Amino acid sequence: MNRKDGLPVLWIVIPCYNEEAVLKITAPMFIREIETLVAKNKVSPESRVLFVNDGSTDTTWDIICTLAREDERILGISQSRNRGHQNALLAGLMECRERCDISISIDCDGQDDISAMEEMVDAWRDGNEIVYGIRDDRRTDSVFKRFTAETYYKLLNLLGAEIVYNHADYRLLSSRVLRALADYHEVNLFLRGLIPMIGFKSTGVYYKREERLAGKSHYPLRKMLHLSFDGITSLSVKPTSIIIGFGFFVCFIGVIGMIWAFVSALTGNTVPGWASIVCIMLFLGGIQLLSLGVVGMYIGKIYLETKARPRYIISERTYDAGQSSSGRGEAGE
Repeated sequence: MNRKDGLPVLWIVIPCYNEEAVLKITAPMFIREIETLVAKNKVSPESRVLFVNDGSTDTTWDIICTLAREDERILGISQSRNRGHQNALLAGLMECRERCDISISIDCDGQDDISAMEEMVDAWRDGNEIVYGIRDDRRTDSVFKRFTAETYYKLLNLLGAEIVYNHADYRLLSSRVLRALADYHEVNLFLRGLIPMIGFKSTGVYYKREERLAGKSHYPLRKMLHLSFDGITSLSVKPTSIIIGFGFFVCFIGVIGMIWAFVSALTGNTVPGWASIVCIMLFLGGIQLLSLGVVGMYIGKIYLETKARPRYIISERTYDAGQSSSGRGEAGE
C-alpha cells in the first residue's frame, strides 16, 4: 500500500478466548504501543488493533465491542463458535491482509513483551518480510513445561519440520507474506511450522516472557499435547518412516529368535515356559497398536482435508468490512 505519508499501516492481531479478566488491562497497552510507533513516525496513524473472539463463553466479545465503540483504532471480529487458537489467528490474519502493510500477531495475556514490536518494525524496514518473536529464556515456566517445550522443538526439527526454536505465534508478517499464506489451504493448522515454509527474508527479535497479567492460562497439558501432535503430523511424515524402520528391526530380531529356537530344539536345550512368549506377544501387540494409531492419525487428517470445511466463520464484526478486494466471503477457504 502506498500511503501519502510513506508510513506502513500496522494491524495487531490478537486471538481471544475467555479473556475477560485480562482484556481491559492489555487493550490499552496495545493502543499505547501504536501511539508510540506513530509518534516515532514508524507506522501510520491508520494502524489498528484487531481482536478475534474465538467463540468465548464469557463477556470477552461484549468487552471487545465496548472497546471498539470507545476507540476507532480498536476493531473486533467474532467467530461463530470456538475453533481453536490457530484458526482464530488465521481468521485475523486473513481479515487484515488487504488492509495493512504489516501485521503483528500476539496473545492477549500480556506475557509477550509488547515493546518488542518496535524492533520488529525496524527489522521489517531493513528488508525482512517475516520477523519472529523469540523467547530468550523460559524462567517463567515450570521445570516440567520448560523441559517438554525444549524437547518438543528439538524433536520437530529432528523429524524434518522447519520450526524456529522458542518461537510461538508472536511474529510480524508483511502483506506479501499474508497473501502467500492465503494460498495454503490446510485444514489442520500449525502456523508456527507453516510460516517458515513460505520463505522470504526473515529474522528474529529476542524478548523476555513474563507471567500472565490476569486470568488463567487456556492451554492446559491436554491442549498442549494436542497442538504438539498436530504440529508433528501436519509438518512431517517421518513418523511413518520410523514405524517402517522399527518394523524391519523387529522382524530382524524375530528371525534371529526363530533361528535360536530352531538351534535350541536340535541341541535339546529348550526351556519350557510361557512367560517369555507372553512378553514377546504383548510387546509386538503394543507396537502394532501404536503403529496403527500413528497411521490412523494421518488417515484422519487426510479425511478432514478432503472435506475442505471452512477453517473459520466470522459471524460478527464491530465495523463494516465491506467486500474485500480478493472477493473472499465470510468463511475461510
